[in-house]
Amino acid sequence: MGIVVLTMKASVIEMFLIFLVTGIHSNKEITKKIKRPKITVPQINCDVKAGKIINPEFMAKCPAGCQDPKYHVYGTDVYASYSSVCGAAVHSGVLDNSGGKILVRKVAGQPGYKGSYSNGVQSLSLPRWRESFIVSEGKPKKGVTYPSALTYSSSKSPAAKAGETTKAYQKPSVPGTATRPVTLTQTPMTTAAKASHTTLPKASPSVAFTTSSPRPQPTGHEPRELDLWSATTYTSSQNSSSANPGIQRQDSSGAAFQRPAAMDVSLGCRVDLSFVIDGSSSIGKRRFRIQKQFLVDIAQALDIGPAGPLMGVVQYGDNPATQFNLKTHMNSRDVKAAIEKMTPRGGLSNVGRALSFVTKNFFSKASGNRGGAPNVAVVMVDGWPTDKVEEASRLARESGINIFLITIEGAVEKEKQYVTEPNFASKAVCRTSGFYSLNVQSWFSLHKTLQPLVKRVCDSNRLACSKTCFNSADIGFVIDGSSSVGTSNFRTLLQFVANVSKEFEISDTDTRIGAVQYTYEQRLEFGFDQYSSKPDILNAIKRVGYWSGGTSTGAAINYALEQLFKKSKPNKRKLMVLITDGRSYDDVRIPAMAAHQKGVITYAIGVAWAAQDELEVIATHPARDHSFFVDEFDNLYKSVPRIIQNICTEFNSQPRN
Repeated sequence: MGIVVLTMKASVIEMFLIFLVTGIHSNKEITKKIKRPKITVPQINCDVKAGKIINPEFMAKCPAGCQDPKYHVYGTDVYASYSSVCGAAVHSGVLDNSGGKILVRKVAGQPGYKGSYSNGVQSLSLPRWRESFIVSEGKPKKGVTYPSALTYSSSKSPAAKAGETTKAYQKPSVPGTATRPVTLTQTPMTTAAKASHTTLPKASPSVAFTTSSPRPQPTGHEPRELDLWSATTYTSSQNSSSANPGIQRQDSSGAAFQRPAAMDVSLGCRVDLSFVIDGSSSIGKRRFRIQKQFLVDIAQALDIGPAGPLMGVVQYGDNPATQFNLKTHMNSRDVKAAIEKMTPRGGLSNVGRALSFVTKNFFSKASGNRGGAPNVAVVMVDGWPTDKVEEASRLARESGINIFLITIEGAVEKEKQYVTEPNFASKAVCRTSGFYSLNVQSWFSLHKTLQPLVKRVCDSNRLACSKTCFNSADIGFVIDGSSSVGTSNFRTLLQFVANVSKEFEISDTDTRIGAVQYTYEQRLEFGFDQYSSKPDILNAIKRVGYWSGGTSTGAAINYALEQLFKKSKPNKRKLMVLITDGRSYDDVRIPAMAAHQKGVITYAIGVAWAAQDELEVIATHPARDHSFFVDEFDNLYKSVPRIIQNICTEFNSQPRN
């Protein structure tokens, strides 16, 4: 009996030990699993910008190839959220071009971002931006849980191509109401540099729900929740100026001002007007609305119509686009309706690109350009451009476009280091006299520029850039008809005269053409006021008969000064184009000096036996730009492009003050 009891006790003890060992082993396995959780790192593409991702801190996996310059990066060490996340990781040295895991943390916006070249990536400079981020190695911090799927500011995530699951924030459900996704935009702290700006009030919560564009707003330009143009503050959207010209609104100081009634300018104002407006991310929806209301006020003040001013709008951000052209709307009411439908494009403030677009596309006949009306472009800039404007502005001026620049809330002293092109305003405008520039300290003050702007764009006598090298000259051809030329060569010479003339805009108010033929004697073939169209001029040139005789070039110059250029208009550039094939029988020095003293710019073209020393005396200084020589008449056509180029280069090099 005792033996049986001992055996049973041994079995119980053995079972207990087995249970104990098995339990300990199971606990170890559980502990092991807890200590080593599996982390899912979402993958993103090279083109994903930090501003598109709402999460304030997250891990991500970048693919290979993000060193490519097409993935733009802005800043150094601290990057604007407009940057490619993976591109910034390569620039900072956290990754190489083979890709990998990174840790990203959002931080407040900076007053400016400086570009640099690092690790094979050239980052760019950028003005103040609302949100920034920092990239570090992809090692999770202890105690921090990172999202396994990133939240994007729009439902169509760029990372969807990589097979990533995305989600959107939703407002908390309210019983009895439908829930819909909205964009969550984080409002960072205001930077010190922003304090010097006149800024619009922002919503008090640090995180606000909004349905605005997913692009982040630059620092100092965050959108406001207050609707400036609601019916309680300003009702112009429901009333025309003629119906209710006395409606009032208030500026930031609380001072009331009246909306502008139509000004009596349309009777004497016939311009083709393009407003080039800022639709970049820096402006925000509320400021964009102020800008639109300003355009509406302009349209109503001008009284748009076929007999007066016509108006179109180009909006720029990353890229420009025509909102409507000159022939789309023929009255202020329709222009107003079109303006009210516009929405901001977002992106950078690429003013230079916008000016190039206007020069190439907007003022064309197909877009409604009337030809006889001055071309005016009013460019509106919030802060400063993110690209260079000088070259684009020069081409616009040379195309006859009068550029006005309105700069709203421009860079203060501490921000000027971030401006891409110093003195961009003076480089952009038609002339640097101050007539073409308007600086506005606050968007609340924009309305105060309305009347000065309207008066300036309608002052055709001061629209200096309407005059170009092609439409502002009296050109007198002095043609050698001596016996040495011969009938056949004389026809070739006339074809040269026609080829030069065809390059110019010919009318009573534009370029005018006259011609003198000479041998020993001189003959006025036609004067400046005889023909006022290009076809008539070309026909007149074709009808000139060959005279034959000697070569008295000096006397021909004096004759042209008396019979042609004495009747030139005071506001016209006087150009003499003299063509000869031999040495003059008389002195050319004194007549040439008289022409130079009277402001006649003389081009001397010699053929075959023409004397090079005489050509240089006749030509305006410097002779290398105003004298040409060809070995035979059949080669005259080759000199036409260079002559036109030199005429225009000389015209465009005039002082812009």
